[in-house]
Amino acid sequence: MSVTELPNIEFLETNVDSIKDNIITMYESLAEKKLYPGDPVQLFLLSIANIIVQQSNVINETAKQNLLRYATGDKLDHIGARVETQRLPATAAQTTVQFNLSASRPDVTVIPKGLRVSPDGTLFFELTENVEIIAGDLSASVQCECLEVGTVGNGYLPGQINLIVDPLPYVATANNTTESAGGTEKEGDDAYRERIYQAPESFSTAGPVGAYDFWAKTASKDIIDVTVHSPSPGVVEIIPLIQGGATTEVINSIHEVLNDKKIRPLTDFVQVVSPENVSFDVDLTYWIDRENEIDVQNIQNRVNDAVSQYIEWQQSKLGRSINPSELTKLVLNAGAERANVVSPIYTSIENTQIAVCNTVLINYGGID
Repeated sequence: MSVTELPNIEFLETNVDSIKDNIITMYESLAEKKLYPGDPVQLFLLSIANIIVQQSNVINETAKQNLLRYATGDKLDHIGARVETQRLPATAAQTTVQFNLSASRPDVTVIPKGLRVSPDGTLFFELTENVEIIAGDLSASVQCECLEVGTVGNGYLPGQINLIVDPLPYVATANNTTESAGGTEKEGDDAYRERIYQAPESFSTAGPVGAYDFWAKTASKDIIDVTVHSPSPGVVEIIPLIQGGATTEVINSIHEVLNDKKIRPLTDFVQVVSPENVSFDVDLTYWIDRENEIDVQNIQNRVNDAVSQYIEWQQSKLGRSINPSELTKLVLNAGAERANVVSPIYTSIENTQIAVCNTVLINYGGID
């Protein structure tokens, strides 16, 4: 059971009418008199009831903040502290940058840690360690990290980070050889809440599926789903589903976390691999009931949104079978009278695979 599937709970009565009725009924019983609308006593009691309602809502909300399902912000951080699970902070994007000399040299050329490069002169990446270009060589590569945390440093394609902000003798050019990635914002409440719920799985050192799932998700908040798979004895494959697609930096981060000697059982050989893509196309025709003819444009927009929602749903979980019935349901709920889904067709996939949409064709068949 997910934490979001726990039953709703209320600690105090917060229904306005119920509280007012109870107060007036109690007064009439004690005073042995009937109160009528406009009676000064009734007006006074109703003002008291409003205060009680406000206080009840505050007390109810305060009590619910002590429960994992409802807690938010700093209160959720305090709940996470009970199981030694901290909120993931914002992280900086990383990329690999190659530095090139103007000519080969007889001596080692040292490019110091902290030297900055930039794509545009406003956003900066710095070397995370010293790099040496050995005598006779013309280039060397090193990891660089964005000086601003968050997603701002993501998405710079190879060759776009090419401005050396802190020039060095003999160093002529620099350019990133991998797309910058791995920058994330501070972990949101929903993802953090789910990790807290899974935290007890991490207390075992025997290598259970839940523990690998938990620790893999601590590597990046962009990890949507994880499958833990053992293709052979002693081998553990971690298949992560990463928002925006897998990158070398995030894959390496997961591998580093899971190979910590306090997390990985000694006999396990851990591999982090990308899920296998199972492609599908969307090809459907839909019709609108004549009774809704006046609202055709709005229904068409909602159907387009429904198809986008279906694709996102289909691609948001590993091992989720390709299910055209979900597409039909969403299109009908959007206002279509009927729909003919040519593709996709139902396809069962493994939990090491992910459904990926290739092409989308939406045909409006007219008024039915």
